[in-house]
Amino acid sequence: MRFDIATLFPAMCETVVNESITGRAIRAGLMECYCHDIRAYTQDKHRRVDDTPYGGGMGMLMQAEPIYRCFLDIEAQLGERPHVIYMSPKGTRLTQQRVAELSRLPNLFILCGHYEGVDQRVLDKIVNEEISIGDYVLTGGELPALVLVDTVARMCEGVLSSEECFTQESHYSGLLEYPQYTRPPEWEGMTVPDVLLTGHHANIEKWRREQMLMLTYDKRKDMLKSAQLSEKDIKFLQSYKKQLAQKAAQGQQEP
Repeated sequence: MRFDIATLFPAMCETVVNESITGRAIRAGLMECYCHDIRAYTQDKHRRVDDTPYGGGMGMLMQAEPIYRCFLDIEAQLGERPHVIYMSPKGTRLTQQRVAELSRLPNLFILCGHYEGVDQRVLDKIVNEEISIGDYVLTGGELPALVLVDTVARMCEGVLSSEECFTQESHYSGLLEYPQYTRPPEWEGMTVPDVLLTGHHANIEKWRREQMLMLTYDKRKDMLKSAQLSEKDIKFLQSYKKQLAQKAAQGQQEP
């Protein structure tokens, strides 16, 4: 899979994508990621890529032409139109489901805005979708773009050692991930759950599933509405709710 990030700060993006798992995947030829300096596509002798917005207002706005020239260059390199994403707080909230869908595309062109944003005309002309990583505003689109690259890349074939590395994680299955532990078996008076030390795989899987259900119920009840639950899962949750209700009642009765 190929990622093309259009940004005013290519060095910032290159530093991140060339580290850790994405960096290893790039060096192994499992993915490609190129960071393009939008300033290189301006025809202004001072390399300006922004101007004041029509109608007034605070700040500066990124101009359409340099972005469009960058897009055309990448399109020519690919020999086809890339799927263009603009990272914006006005976009659709990024979900694991959308990440999985994007990981099946051959290439993504990710546009990073800055200043007060981007001339709407170039967004209307080239952008396929706008994506937000949360309901807050950052100084630029670089950090959201890097989040998007990281989360999509790790689902591409071969990037992680096994599909199980992400299929058991929070959100992928519609539930939050179970707690995990490593050596030593006792730390600061706290011990690893006994079932994890038994080597009994069926019991371990049962414990993990129940932990996922309890954590999701405790922290993100909204996720249970769309999660794929078996009859066994539903019965367990009903039992867990009764336990919580009993504990709450006992707590109210205590003097």
